[in-house]
Amino acid sequence: MPGERREAVAEQSVPTHAADTMGYQVATDVRALRAFVSAGALARGLSAERVELLTLAVSELATNTLQHTTGGGWVRLWAEPGQLFCDVVDHGPTRALGRSMPAADSVRGRGLAIVEQICDEVAVLTSPGETVVRIRLTL
Repeated sequence: MPGERREAVAEQSVPTHAADTMGYQVATDVRALRAFVSAGALARGLSAERVELLTLAVSELATNTLQHTTGGGWVRLWAEPGQLFCDVVDHGPTRALGRSMPAADSVRGRGLAIVEQICDEVAVLTSPGETVVRIRLTL
């Protein structure tokens, strides 16, 4: 169910042989990043409707990276049987999940709340100097 967070997504390791990766550094890279995610998700069997949701989620996360960190980031995309995973990686601080949607008159703060609402699972993983927001959608 969209918005659910379970430990399974956090425990999923990245199969480096099957993951496609793309970096982004500036706002003008986000358009190409969306095309990369869309094409990769379609090729792995995600429905067109779900591709739009994944693309929105990645766009929100990448925009968050560009607004709140330095150095840009990268996206990893891979599939396991029945599931599509996408990591959005940067050098920023840990993000807190479980956010409620801000008030309608708020100017900011919707990105992570949107991601949590439209993805089947979301997890934040950290290691020294790296933060990963891992999202999963069922194929």
